[in-house]
Amino acid sequence: MSYDPRELEAEWRERWAESGRYEADPDRRGADDATFVTVPYPYPSGGMHIGHARTYTVPDVYARYRRQQGDNVLFPIGWHVTGTPIVGAVERLKSGEEEQIHSLENAFGVPESDLTELETPMGYARYFIEEADCSYKTGMRRLGLSIDWRREFTTNDERYSKFITWQYEALRERGLLEKGLHPVNYCTNEEQPVTTHDLLEGEDAEFQEYTLIKFEDEDGGVVYPMATLRPETVRGVTNAYVDPDATYARVTVDVAEQRSNGSDSSDGSNGEEGKEGAGASSGGEEWIVSAEATEKLDLQARNVDVEETFEGAELVGECVANPVTDEEIIVVPANFVDTDNATGVVMSVPAHSPDDWIALKEAKARADDLTEYGLDPDEIQAIEPRAILTIEGYGEFPAKDAVEDHGVESSSDPALEEATRELYNREFHQGELIEEYGEFGGEGIEDVRDELESHFQRQGVFDAMYDFDEDVVCRCGGDVEVAEQETWFLRYNDEEWSETALRAIENLDAIPETTREQYTHTVDWLEEWPCIRNYGLGTRLPWDDEFVIEPLSDSTIYMAYYTIAHRLEDVPPEEMDRDFFETLFYGEDAVSDPDPDPDERALDLREEWDYWYPVDYRCSANDLISNHLTFFLYHHAELFDEDRWPKGITSMGMGLLEGEKMSSSKGHVVLPDEAIETYGADTVRFFLLNSSEPWQDFDWRASEVGSTRDQLERFWNRSVDVIEEPEGERNLETIDRWLLARLQRTVRTVTDAMERFETRTASQRAFYRFEEHLKWYRRRVNLYQRGADASPEHRAPEVSARRPGVRWTLRTVLETRLRLLAPFVPFMANELHERLTGEPAEDVPWPEPVPEFENPTVIERERLGKGVLEDVRDIIAVTDTDPETIRLYVAADWKRSVLDTVRDVGPDQGRVMGDVMQDEALREKGDAVNALVGDLVAFVRERDDSTLASLSEIDERAVYEGASGFLGREFDADVDVYDEDGDPVDPDGKASQAKPFRPAIHLE
Repeated sequence: MSYDPRELEAEWRERWAESGRYEADPDRRGADDATFVTVPYPYPSGGMHIGHARTYTVPDVYARYRRQQGDNVLFPIGWHVTGTPIVGAVERLKSGEEEQIHSLENAFGVPESDLTELETPMGYARYFIEEADCSYKTGMRRLGLSIDWRREFTTNDERYSKFITWQYEALRERGLLEKGLHPVNYCTNEEQPVTTHDLLEGEDAEFQEYTLIKFEDEDGGVVYPMATLRPETVRGVTNAYVDPDATYARVTVDVAEQRSNGSDSSDGSNGEEGKEGAGASSGGEEWIVSAEATEKLDLQARNVDVEETFEGAELVGECVANPVTDEEIIVVPANFVDTDNATGVVMSVPAHSPDDWIALKEAKARADDLTEYGLDPDEIQAIEPRAILTIEGYGEFPAKDAVEDHGVESSSDPALEEATRELYNREFHQGELIEEYGEFGGEGIEDVRDELESHFQRQGVFDAMYDFDEDVVCRCGGDVEVAEQETWFLRYNDEEWSETALRAIENLDAIPETTREQYTHTVDWLEEWPCIRNYGLGTRLPWDDEFVIEPLSDSTIYMAYYTIAHRLEDVPPEEMDRDFFETLFYGEDAVSDPDPDPDERALDLREEWDYWYPVDYRCSANDLISNHLTFFLYHHAELFDEDRWPKGITSMGMGLLEGEKMSSSKGHVVLPDEAIETYGADTVRFFLLNSSEPWQDFDWRASEVGSTRDQLERFWNRSVDVIEEPEGERNLETIDRWLLARLQRTVRTVTDAMERFETRTASQRAFYRFEEHLKWYRRRVNLYQRGADASPEHRAPEVSARRPGVRWTLRTVLETRLRLLAPFVPFMANELHERLTGEPAEDVPWPEPVPEFENPTVIERERLGKGVLEDVRDIIAVTDTDPETIRLYVAADWKRSVLDTVRDVGPDQGRVMGDVMQDEALREKGDAVNALVGDLVAFVRERDDSTLASLSEIDERAVYEGASGFLGREFDADVDVYDEDGDPVDPDGKASQAKPFRPAIHLE
């Protein structure tokens, strides 16, 4: 039967669906034998692409593996629809936005006739959950994911909202949810806070708090606030820059008496503080800022009144006073000024900023051209750098040295960015302020920056604002800015809560281990997290239904909901109150209700939750460590006992397509449905799992996927050949035992890899690496060679009769490999295993090494024989001979004795020589012994004790004599084996070159 994945996979999908094969319920196996594996529920704002396929296939492989290990495995899935991305997509579609329609039609193949189905948020969600050809359920089922579909839900379901309501009421009662002024990502189009999941561009952007240094005009009445991340450089400012062609504004701004980072917020108990709350104003000042900055400042708890607007050219030539030094600096025009960054008025510190050093150099070069702005060229030429710190390894002006060291010639030089980054880092960690800084003079910047900033803020000459360092765009298409708003937030910086989260991280099996530091780092910097928005899908804030709990905040403990989701239909939503969930998760004594009878339904459900919990492993994207995954640990650590905290998290890398980042908006994606139609689900799975470890990025390349398809088809054909052969008998020769020994090592390696989610290592060893062993085995037993399997030196003219032992060995190997491969290629493995044994591979236990066949010595014996073949081949290639006779010379006994000494003494040439020279017979051999010891010391260093022990048991001559028939067949030559010290036939004096386990070779 030829390999037809479409037909084969369709049959198995139907079998699994009809039998409910992956529906998991508590059974006679105890909770210790239960495995609960989860993956982030998809957000169906579009169709499923190949990157998603890899995300969901990795946990499926682990789930299948644990089932074969005898566990009762729960692998559920739900659908995350909370928030505004779906709402925004619907609005863009209804407004006829071409880019949105193009993305739907081009990336996901949505026919024009289906677009009307997407014009309501839940209609849109349902379409991509289960109706579209590229829907998630279609893709997941075609991939053969072993999901318990009974437990699916959406985050907009009424019962799920009751579950979220309970969680947030509990957190508020525990003092971990507060209301106050807080910086948030704010969509200027939707006019509400947004989070990472809502962003179309700038997902990785983080807002920064800039220090505003308040330079004043000559009359002292107008402030020119200039933003910096390095407030200590204030004494080094030499001039300012504005964009002469941009629009600026004179505004009246309320001046914040203190900046809120949440610590001065209200506790939310009395509700309503707006701009008059934590960021209270002490009165108005006139500021000069870019037009873009007016909106930013207005969003940040300030009252901003625009008095007038004008071109930046009107500011050129103005002189403003440094509030710290009282020195005047001049405003210079520059087209590099980004008026959408901070205030749009830029201060220049050329002594310590490579950017500013080059900018000043270029300004001086064009000084004569600035007369059009009324500037005196001599005034520009007179601007000189001012040093404000000293740093070892640099001269008076570190920026000058940095520019010269990196060979920077102009502001467009790519090396300028690296020069700037390097100098900023070194100045922060190693720079010391000059004495003019008074009490801060001589201090390290790293130690006093915050104190210095606070000092000048108290004097009223510094202020602050937030901004992004790159453009951030909401999925609705609106610009995202930093706003300070009165909002409800989770107090992730609460000391006690943070300590509990750190303990959860300490207990966690973090895969790979290197990610553990990322979790602790996140806890270290994590502050408050705004958890609501004004509108969108999801659960309403229980005590204020004007707000919706945002997507990352409602997806922290939903894994617990999976355990009971399929059994909640009989519980009316209105009865799922606080007492219901307290009883469910904490037991009958958790509710102090006058009614002595606890809710029996909740207690019944508690048994199932208790059976499955905690989550054994969660597989999720590495970039979610900084939010969702750490939140996941925080909330579990707070709401559940320690024995219910997550046990492990496996991080997942990103996907590339032909070397480039996938993009749904640009249509640069591959849909699983199309890939499966072309290659088959097993091929798609195997490529995704085999191309890299889960935490590494993978690259989908059509040519490599096609090659994987061809390799699986060859495996199928060879497997069918073995299945159709008679069973054979267990009458084994050495070469059979070698293959079986290799099989046991493979079982151990694959099992260890599966325990650590190392899907590439496991699949490589079970498939590709073992194919190499089989290729060698076929040559050794003289099976019919096909294509690349044929010996390059000699091809057997006819098929040799297959020994019964060979047939038995091949069937045994195939059966074990199919069980190892079943998690990766379940359709093919189950089908072949059922044909071979009568049972699908997934219904029999995971293989364990068979002690009888674990024989390291037989592996080393065969390695020696293979080594001789390679040495002979190399000699033939170098000498261009076609030998009729091959002579092998086994090292003399005294050489083996020296090797034993090296093993006993250790690979220390001096000590070994001291021992062997005690033997008079060896002493007489002089230089020959010395040279041999050096070679053998290297030989022993390169091998572990187990290998050396196996070699010590080998009769080397017997190995070569046993392989002589094979070697003769390979090279179409006679093969003779001699002892070096046994009066050998040695026409060219080769015998003396023999070493232990490296025979001398003569070709004739």
